[in-house]
Amino acid sequence: MTAATAPDLLALDRAAQDLLFRAARTANTFTDEPVTDAEVAAIHDLIRYGPTAYNGQPLRVLLLRSAAARARLLPHLSSSNRAKTASAPLVAVLAADVDFHERLPELYPHRPQARDWLTDRATRVEQARFSATLQIGYLLVGVRAAGLAAGPMAGFDAAGVTREFFPDGRHEALLVMNVGRPGPGSWRDRLPRLTTGDVVRTL
Repeated sequence: MTAATAPDLLALDRAAQDLLFRAARTANTFTDEPVTDAEVAAIHDLIRYGPTAYNGQPLRVLLLRSAAARARLLPHLSSSNRAKTASAPLVAVLAADVDFHERLPELYPHRPQARDWLTDRATRVEQARFSATLQIGYLLVGVRAAGLAAGPMAGFDAAGVTREFFPDGRHEALLVMNVGRPGPGSWRDRLPRLTTGDVVRTL
């Protein structure tokens, strides 16, 4: 039985499923319509409920709106990512707060000793990257839920972006994401996806 003919067992209606996944695409061009601060706040208000280890929520988002801020970023991007980033209505640098443990007494109050579990920096950085990466996935879906398109990019010098925008060493850049409404010729042909049988095993 294919996905197209299988009974619909999901709680979301078909239109919402398509908006978030089936019809959603990575955007390569954007219109010049702005992405507002209110839209960003609405997206975050939705995705902040996604789970993270220790409820640590280490994702930090730096929005680049000005031409001057873009100019600082572009040299750190691969050449194929520069033009679309320069013209996107909003660019987000997504980073992990490697000192997220300082907020654990507030965010994980039933384990007041949790902050002390993460005094080792290497362990803390690993946890920060892991949970922030989870949150990036939630953010991508949240952007789509707002009727916007995202263009996530791993083609950049992460160490260079970290030095440029986070020189205090507290944050580590993980991903750059363009956000907006898709423009002309934004999509390439959709690439194949693995089937459930390729991915899922039962023991």
